[in-house]
Amino acid sequence: MIITFFSYLCRRMNEANCTQLLEEHGIKPTANRIVVVRELAKSLHPVTLAELETKILTIDKSNIFRALTLFREHHLVHVIEGGSEGVRYELCHSHDHDHDEDIHPHFFCEQCQQTYCLDYTEIPEISLPKGFEKKTANLMIKGICPNCQSK
Repeated sequence: MIITFFSYLCRRMNEANCTQLLEEHGIKPTANRIVVVRELAKSLHPVTLAELETKILTIDKSNIFRALTLFREHHLVHVIEGGSEGVRYELCHSHDHDHDEDIHPHFFCEQCQQTYCLDYTEIPEISLPKGFEKKTANLMIKGICPNCQSK
């Protein structure tokens, strides 16, 4: 299992840390938002809305989705598209709620269906045609993860 130092720290977040993280991103810390952030922080891999819904029994799906939408607007979560189960969410390493400074690729294992963050792996700079402005990038690499290869 691949665990980064950031992931390790996130999994150990308490309510005060979650509140501080929300405030750093310009988000008012409510009870529901703190619960969603804490659950995202505990996750070892990017998670789907359905996975969050099964882990968070005290909040309904629509409120979880609203929190995730707000988190995305404030660059607190990444939205990852391209796996087998649609959209996944993960906490962002960015410390700026105005733009995303944590752009990295993801790896989808075609065998175990798990999505991995390739933290600290840079996405190559893409030269866009005149008139295009990049806001974010999403690179999904598909193949077989080390865990599945060793089986």
